[in-house]
Amino acid sequence: MTPPEDAGTGRAGFDLARLLAERGGERYDLHARHLNHQLPRMLHTIGFDKVYERAEGAYFWDADGQDYLDMLAGFGVMGLGRHHPVVRKALHDVLDASLADLTRFDCQPLPGLLAEKLLSSTPHLDRVFFGNSGTEAVETALKFARYATGSPRVLYCAHAFHGLTTGSLSVNGEDGFRDGFAPLLPDTAVPLGDLDALERELRRGDVAAFVIEPIQGKGVHEPPPGYLRAAQDLLRRHKALLIADEVQTGLGRTGDFFAYQHEDGVEPDLVCVAKALSGGYVPVGATLGKDWIFKKVYSSMDRVLVHSASFGSNAQAMAAGLAVLSVMEDEEIVANARHTGELLRTRLAALVDRYELLHEVRGRGLMIGIEFGKPKSLGLRSRWAMLQATRKGLFAQMVVVPLLQKHRILTQVSGDHLEVIKLIPPLTIGEREVDRFVDAFTAVMDDAHEGGGLMWEFGRTLMKQALRT
Repeated sequence: MTPPEDAGTGRAGFDLARLLAERGGERYDLHARHLNHQLPRMLHTIGFDKVYERAEGAYFWDADGQDYLDMLAGFGVMGLGRHHPVVRKALHDVLDASLADLTRFDCQPLPGLLAEKLLSSTPHLDRVFFGNSGTEAVETALKFARYATGSPRVLYCAHAFHGLTTGSLSVNGEDGFRDGFAPLLPDTAVPLGDLDALERELRRGDVAAFVIEPIQGKGVHEPPPGYLRAAQDLLRRHKALLIADEVQTGLGRTGDFFAYQHEDGVEPDLVCVAKALSGGYVPVGATLGKDWIFKKVYSSMDRVLVHSASFGSNAQAMAAGLAVLSVMEDEEIVANARHTGELLRTRLAALVDRYELLHEVRGRGLMIGIEFGKPKSLGLRSRWAMLQATRKGLFAQMVVVPLLQKHRILTQVSGDHLEVIKLIPPLTIGEREVDRFVDAFTAVMDDAHEGGGLMWEFGRTLMKQALRT
């Protein structure tokens, strides 16, 4: 059947390839006019306004055919890299199947199969709720914890990041995200690793749960050994729940399937998953929990829809998730993240004694934080002080930019006002990518320690921009 022509245009129906060919060059102008206008402004300022033509695995390519190594993975979404053939085929297959999806009044097999597969990696948990994002997975856990315990308050860690919708924002430990959005829920921050502070809050008797990232995404901070198990014991003593936010750390990122599994005996009551489960294609979030919690929330047929999501459990997301978990097994992704991450972290840590601007390298698996700090030599110390007086975090940004501009490696700082770069590459990278990043990082640090050159010129540009902001 010949598609109808658009009225008054003489053109055939929707053609995505033609649309992109005709208007793809307007990408930055379109964002400036119709979306978040500060995004293109920021990208132009730091020189990140690239035009990538295609992507595969851990690489992008521009129009000139130059490759760029991705050490950011879409903030962790691209756990398997971009366009993994198994995930791609699964999505083609599910679209071709023309399933009767999202009728809302039947039980399709794919959600049950994905839940079964996820739960096989967490044998102490029993049920799954599927939503559409990490923040929605956290929102679900907060609601379920409050309802199951009958208590109103949730504890979280200072500097935590759990999402930006109102509930998850209430347990977000960064004031910059919270400012101007009050009133929020009556939740309370405690310092990461401080068991005494946690116990003081629990003694008040109104705590539903404690939500924690096993490794904090902001700054890549890990609690001390034994902390999660001790926190779990305190929570159980006070009839409160442990929520593990594995949105970024889960699905192999840290060298274990879930990051909490690094510590023996830790069995969270609720676990939040998203990002890499999507395969980089279809937004998906999952909240895994104990049977008694789900049965309390969904206590009768009258409450069957008391918590639901319009697009939750859609066939495309479920197919992508099943394909991702299959690839993780077949390609031994968790073991690769553990091995490659250790190689990368060890080689970077060996540079700490070589560069006085390099303070610490930390992390686990392929979640690594590179922190910069005050140098000792007079010339570098004066430049460092000037940057810090303008805006903390400028030096880390000064490292990120030449990594992209000179070495074609995409990274980013680990949070606002932090002198930390976070590496969260696709979990499929190997020794070749480690070599490329370490060589490039070494070249950038050599330039920084020479005390002049393009890097410090760019620093002055950033300082001027920061003063205008």
